[in-house]
Amino acid sequence: MSDKKHLAIWRSGDWAIGRRRFLGLGSLGALASTVAAACRKATPPAKAVQSWLGAPVSRYGARAKYETAAREFRQSRRNEASSSRTPLQSSHGVITPSSLHFERHHGGVPDIDPATHRLLIHGLVDRPVILTMDEIRRLPSVSRIYFLECSGNTGSEWGGPNEPDVQRAFGLTSCSEWTGVPLRSILDDLGLQSAGRWIVAEGADACRMTRSLPIEKAMDDVLLAYGQNGEALRPEQGYPLRLFVPGWEGNINVKWLRVLKVVAEPAMSREETSKYTDLMPDGRARQFSFTMDAKSVITHPSGGHKLASPGVCEITGLAWSGRGAIARVEVSTDNGATWHTATLDTPVLKLAHTRFHYTWWWDGQPAVIRSRCIDETGYVQPTREELVAVRGFFSNYHYNGIQSWKVQPDGTVTNA
Repeated sequence: MSDKKHLAIWRSGDWAIGRRRFLGLGSLGALASTVAAACRKATPPAKAVQSWLGAPVSRYGARAKYETAAREFRQSRRNEASSSRTPLQSSHGVITPSSLHFERHHGGVPDIDPATHRLLIHGLVDRPVILTMDEIRRLPSVSRIYFLECSGNTGSEWGGPNEPDVQRAFGLTSCSEWTGVPLRSILDDLGLQSAGRWIVAEGADACRMTRSLPIEKAMDDVLLAYGQNGEALRPEQGYPLRLFVPGWEGNINVKWLRVLKVVAEPAMSREETSKYTDLMPDGRARQFSFTMDAKSVITHPSGGHKLASPGVCEITGLAWSGRGAIARVEVSTDNGATWHTATLDTPVLKLAHTRFHYTWWWDGQPAVIRSRCIDETGYVQPTREELVAVRGFFSNYHYNGIQSWKVQPDGTVTNA
């Protein structure tokens, strides 16, 4: 029986029969009687009610003790140069809790007192300025939902299936509501000089992270961000101030921001010469490849999951693009032979994660499931083979090939 016929039963007027067939239940009437009896038996005597009272309110909320989703930690040769990955397999909706947002540090997390932190903006401007955090927070601000992705995200998959689950392969992306001051509003007030074509941003961490930003992007949608998901930035996310560059690779979103210098040419720093460039098959390297191309991934079921039994399976995942909004997501359950249009949760926002769903009837046979997305510019997420044909195997960055998961007959899901 096809997926559509199975779903027709599920959605038809004979709901009870369809539900028993899908979930393997007996008589719903007997089930209801059993539940009612259990409820009556569980009703406590009056003297026991006191022990049912919950905990008092707290000064800062915590999640339920039964929830265990956590970031996966990657340590380099130095503890300070490390990263952690978001547990996408446990996510709901599109917003990543601040405590589960991925991290990437090159010199550890500095401890900065916002009362003493300063932002210097100078160079090719008529009126250089030093701003305190209080002065920045007094300026007109906006709040926007944007994804953030490390350009090295999924780089392990260049050579084929490598990581066992979606967190380890795709966990260097997260999505938050960011609050801050549009950079263009400050540059307009300072008198941007015509020779100023780039801005060099510098962080206050131990490595003095430095990246060059084209002036066109700076005058578009870049934020001086001090808030995330309704509260101040976490220290790991750049507290008290970070540069936020929507849709562009994570490394240019300089954390612990302390200096913006308007210049005529890019700085050609370590992070944009020996690092964060894409080595091509002919030996040349793509430089300043800022934009994160369209990407999608099925988060459930995905590597490490196990389907309990054949029957209905809700496939869900995330799609995003640094070029704009996601226009469509397609799902295949037969290794790419056929594709089906998935449902997108609304609102679909530009430069943000988009949640998609597709209801699948799994017949218990081996299957390979995939997703691919198309953004509003018409860009189609490529297969790994299409990507390698153009980019080769020498790059560590900007991999966005279609991801496949294999469902085994026992329900086990692995990276395919």
